[in-house]
Amino acid sequence: MDLVEDVYRLTKAFPKEELYGLTNQLRRAAVSVPSNIAEGQTRSHVKEFFQFLSTAQGSLAEVQTQIEIAGRLQYLSEEQVRSVMAKTDSVAKQLYALRHSLIERK
Repeated sequence: MDLVEDVYRLTKAFPKEELYGLTNQLRRAAVSVPSNIAEGQTRSHVKEFFQFLSTAQGSLAEVQTQIEIAGRLQYLSEEQVRSVMAKTDSVAKQLYALRHSLIERK
């Protein structure tokens, strides 16, 4: 959830012409990460949860790519990019660990 909050705060400063472009895309991808984890957790079967975690990982990769793009376009400072990427790396590690634990439960 911290990552989502950061993305929303950072994208407030993006140019207005990006509102329906990069801003929207980045926000949707960020929200998708915890949403897919939450939805998957409610499923009855481990295989379904695993699939939702895979989708969350894909969304996280989108966030990372879009943050990199925002940095290259100079919508974000190098420090902002580093800070958000550190959070995405942390979330990625948590997702990996959770997926790995599900594999061991199978």
